[in-house]
Amino acid sequence: MADRPVTETDVRGADWYGDDISGQEHTRVAFIGLDLSESTDDGAVFTECTFLDSKFNLSRHTDAAFLNCTFSSCSFFQSEFTACKFVGSAFDRCSFDLVTVDGGDWSFVSMPEADLTKATFSGARMREADLTRVRASGATLRHLDLSGAELHEADLGGADLRGSDLSAVDPRGVGLTGAQIDVTQAVVLVTSLGLNVRPDAPE
Repeated sequence: MADRPVTETDVRGADWYGDDISGQEHTRVAFIGLDLSESTDDGAVFTECTFLDSKFNLSRHTDAAFLNCTFSSCSFFQSEFTACKFVGSAFDRCSFDLVTVDGGDWSFVSMPEADLTKATFSGARMREADLTRVRASGATLRHLDLSGAELHEADLGGADLRGSDLSAVDPRGVGLTGAQIDVTQAVVLVTSLGLNVRPDAPE
């Protein structure tokens, strides 16, 4: 787990249920027990903030930014993030049931051992993300930029991976049984095993 950002202000037990937090900006704030359930958010910016025991359930975020933030024991049930930035943020013991991520930049995020089995991530940039031992069996992880990502001992069995960059995936250390991939990805994975893919020689 990454070190928590050094915060300067504490906000405890705030009830933002159903609020519109569009355009808000918060820097180095520790949110403890924050309820953001069913809130809407267009363009809010949180920088180096900490979220502890907070709820994002059924919230909708567009063009928002959570930069170098830490999320601990937070719930993201059925939350939606469209074109959002989570660059450098870290997640610990969070739940992601039915979360939907569409586009945005999640590069350098740390979410080891996260349960993403019911999550949908599509079109997002996740370069050099720490996804060590993530459980993503059956998840939708399409058209993701996973270049340089750490996926050691990740379970991607049965996941829909079509269109994603799998250049960082070592098939010998990642569970892939039943995963859906395209032809280009198949070549990448076979090549990573040291095999040469060539057309049939003429008879």
